[in-house]
Amino acid sequence: MSRVNLAIIGGGLVGASLALALQAGAKARGWKIMLIEPFAPGHAWQPSYDARSSALSYGARQIYQRLGVWQEISRRAEPIKQIHVSDRGRFSTARLSAMEEGVPALGYVVENAWLGQCLWQALDNEVVSWRCPAQVTRMEPLVGGYRLTLDDETTLECDLAVLADGGRSGLREQLGVGVRNRPYDQSALIANITPSEAHNGMAFERFTDDGPMALLPLPENRCALVWTRQGMDAQRLAALDERSFLSELQGVFGYRLGTLKQVGVRHLYPLALVEAEEQVRPHLAILGNAAHSLHPIAGQGFNLSLRDAQALADALLDSESEPGDFAVLQAYRERQRMDQALTVGFSDQVTRLFASSLPLVSLGRNLGLLGLDLLPPAKRWFARQAMGLGTRPDV
Repeated sequence: MSRVNLAIIGGGLVGASLALALQAGAKARGWKIMLIEPFAPGHAWQPSYDARSSALSYGARQIYQRLGVWQEISRRAEPIKQIHVSDRGRFSTARLSAMEEGVPALGYVVENAWLGQCLWQALDNEVVSWRCPAQVTRMEPLVGGYRLTLDDETTLECDLAVLADGGRSGLREQLGVGVRNRPYDQSALIANITPSEAHNGMAFERFTDDGPMALLPLPENRCALVWTRQGMDAQRLAALDERSFLSELQGVFGYRLGTLKQVGVRHLYPLALVEAEEQVRPHLAILGNAAHSLHPIAGQGFNLSLRDAQALADALLDSESEPGDFAVLQAYRERQRMDQALTVGFSDQVTRLFASSLPLVSLGRNLGLLGLDLLPPAKRWFARQAMGLGTRPDV
C-alpha cells in the first residue's frame, strides 16, 4: 500500500491548478502529491472548432501569472476588451471597458483543452504523480488521513484528500456530505458560433424574457455561445437544423456582429445552484463544482474555484502542520467564506433578476442598467465583480 501527502481526486482544471499552486512549496517540504483522474490528458493539443472554453477573469490571470503559466496560456487566450450588457426590447444598456478600468482586458476566453495542456505540462513529475486513467470507488477515513480504493482494487493512503471530481460527485454523496440544490428550471445550450463581422474582443450579455444569453470572443473570430432557455425549449433548439437554429439565434441576438454564419456542435446542460453543506473535514477538502456549481451566464464558477484552490494552497503552505490538519482547513474555509458568499449571491441574483418577466422587475432592471452606465461607482463595483476582484480590496 502506497501513501502520499495529498491525493487530489479529479485532475481537471481545478485539480491541476491546485497541484500547480502547491508544487513549489511541496517540493521544498518533501511532500508527494497524487492526481487521480479517469480521463487521460492528451499528450498534444489539437485545435477544434467545437472546443469547449472557459471565461477567465482578470483575477484568474493574476493567479496564473503568479504560478508562472500565464505566458503560455495567453498564446490562445482571447482578451475581453469590452462587455456589452443589454435587455432585449428595452432602452437601457451598460458597457464595461478594459481601458476605463485600467487593465489590459476584463477577462479572457480560453479553450479548456489548451488551458489543461498548459497546466499539465507545467507540473513537476518529481512532486506530482498521476494515476490515470483511474477512479476512486471508496474513501475510508483513518485516524491520520484517508484510505482510497481505486477501480483496479489497489489502495492509496493520504494525509489530505481533496475532492475535485465535479458537480455530480458520487464520492461526496458516499461520504454523506449534503448539498443545497436550487434548480433554475433552465438548461444551458453551449456551442461555438462564427459571425460575419469581427468581434474585436467584445463580449455580449443579453437578457430576454425567455432567458439570458452570452456571446464571448474566441480565437479565429469564433464566439462561445451560452444560451439559457426553459428545458423543453432548449431541447427544441438543440434539435433544429443549422440554418433554422442560426435564424432563431439571429432573431434574438440581432446583427451587432453581422450575420451569424456557422454553428458547431450543440450541448445541453440542466442548470441549478448547487452548494455542498460542508467543504472541509479533518483530512478532507472539497473544491470546484463538487463544492459549488453556479449558473454559467455570469462566468464566475471556474474563477471562484481557482481562487479557492489558490487560497487552499496558501493555507497549507503557510502552516507548519502536515496536510490535513483540521484547524488549517477551517482557517481556509473561513478565509473563503465571504468570497464564496458574495460571488454565489452575485451570480444567483443576476440570474434570477434577469429571468423575471414581471413588468415592475423589468422596469427596475432597466433603470439599474441605465444607472450602471451613468454612475461611475456602481459601474466600478460591477466591473470588479466581473473581473473576479470584488472581494479583494488590495487590487
